[in-house]
This record gives sequence, C-alpha cells and structure tokens, in this order.
Amino acid sequence: MQLTKAEEQIMEYLWQLDKAFLKDLLDCFPEPKPATTTVVTLLKRMQEKGFADHKVYGNSRQYFPKVKKTDYFAKHVNGMIRNYFNDSALQFASFFTKSTKLTTKELEELRNLIDQEIEKKKK
Repeated sequence: MQLTKAEEQIMEYLWQLDKAFLKDLLDCFPEPKPATTTVVTLLKRMQEKGFADHKVYGNSRQYFPKVKKTDYFAKHVNGMIRNYFNDSALQFASFFTKSTKLTTKELEELRNLIDQEIEKKKK
C-alpha cells in the first residue's frame, strides 16, 4: 500500500519528529498551513493503511510512525525496479548511473559502497 503525496509529507514530519501531537505537525507546514481537519483526515487514513498510529493523552493524541523511512523507500525503489526495469537491479543501476548528473566523486563513492557490499556478501 502506498501513501499519497500529502500523506508522505506528514510521514516525513513524523519521521523527523518521531512523536508528535497535531499542533507539532501543523507547526511543520509552511504557510499557508493546511486545515486541521485535513491533517486529521490524512492521519486517520495513514493509520488505516498501517503507516502511523497514536497514543491518547487526555484529550490529545500523540502520533508516531509505524514504518521506518528506510523500509518505506526501499519498498518504493523495489517496486520501481520491478515495474520499470523488468525486475532487474542491474538495469536500474545502469540507468541511474548514466541518467543522473552524478559527479566523478559521487560515482567513486558509489563504487566504494558497492565494493563494501561485495565484501560483506563474500563473508
């Protein structure tokens, strides 16, 4: 299940804050801020989808993420690889390295990361 762009924005704030009351979330938004009812509706949908939850403190609810940011984006990237690159991480990597404007330094850092992963897999 995926989040809408608006839900992703709220999740981004939840990941940053770790735990947040509605007021804390509203404070994160730039002007013009969304209506409180809109944010509450989005939070409810996110809870139904299993991405967030809340604890009740008196009349207030403290929201928190149930999904780690890295897990969410890994699932996103894996879906993109499956749907656009014939389930081939190699095709994705080829596209990524050729089609993005990576500097030589960034490509070298990427190579180092790949070399580190190769060493881990060998062990």
